[in-house]
Amino acid sequence: QLQLVESGGGLVQPGGSLTLSCATSQYTLEYYTVGWFRQAPGKEREGVASISHSGGTAVYADTVKGRFTASRDNGKNTAYLQMNNLKPEDTAVYYCAGDLFGDAGLSSHEYDYWGQGTQVTVSS
Repeated sequence: QLQLVESGGGLVQPGGSLTLSCATSQYTLEYYTVGWFRQAPGKEREGVASISHSGGTAVYADTVKGRFTASRDNGKNTAYLQMNNLKPEDTAVYYCAGDLFGDAGLSSHEYDYWGQGTQVTVSS
């Protein structure tokens, strides 16, 4: 069973940047489309970005388009979410998820494997 581990969360000021990582050690990540999701207190989980297993396709939610970039290094079994120009409304627990040979997409139902989440707090 694919196990994903996120890292890179933390506290950042508005306008700042963070890069989240999503890594696995037991299986090769290259066969999995990786989605990035977030959940703020009292809100539903929201898909923010997804990158296909080949890395050839990435999709983004309108709320983060132009500020977030999904990428991956299959040689390192790691996917990344570069987050720029962060806003207080980006504050949430961020999760990565894996979908075996799936198309890039933002629906949580498409993903079978989930990491434990990492907290991102944007505040001055």
